[in-house]
Amino acid sequence: MPRQPRRRSYDQHCAAARALDLVGDRWTLLVVRELLAGPRRYTDLHADLPGVSTDMLAGRLKDMEAAELVTRRRLPPPASAYVYELTPRGRDLLPVLRALAAWGAPDLGEPRPTDAVRAHWYAVPLLGALAELGEGVVQVTLDEGEFHVRIAADGSTAHGDGAYGDGAAERPDARLRTDTATCRALAGGETTLAEALASGRATLERTAATAGTASR
Repeated sequence: MPRQPRRRSYDQHCAAARALDLVGDRWTLLVVRELLAGPRRYTDLHADLPGVSTDMLAGRLKDMEAAELVTRRRLPPPASAYVYELTPRGRDLLPVLRALAAWGAPDLGEPRPTDAVRAHWYAVPLLGALAELGEGVVQVTLDEGEFHVRIAADGSTAHGDGAYGDGAAERPDARLRTDTATCRALAGGETTLAEALASGRATLERTAATAGTASR
């Protein structure tokens, strides 16, 4: 007898259950986390999701395409690669990731010996703390690497082109240098950005265009 397909639905007329039907599988929300940085190639996704098998990642991406959370498109010449990117429906999961990050921040603690670390994984937990800097692109430098976040005019996190990006920004409006311990404290609400700057745990440099508001 052929193996029956895995049951995918809770079959409950409940908004939470229906949401979990779509994003409750292992790795799905972490794929969303990566794609909030913007379009990514399959190989880049696999590199920044240590522990996921190639078959599992391919299956999750296929499921997410079917659920209209992601799309796959080919880059224009001279590039020949395909990239995955979030649909508007997929980008709407940003508040969900932010809520999960806020809920999990108190349990983060120091990295365990088995924990992988990527600098841009701190982007989502920091979005709220960095929003007080105002509209623009904030580049964050840690010992582990760099990432940048995009803040909208109203202080919310802009995510039309990705809520954040891995690596240095091309033209940041501000550059913030800190460490992972301060990132954890900011994410967990143990300190504010103003307090971190005042204590020297973080430093902020405005670009020439915004230098008039550099003091924090």
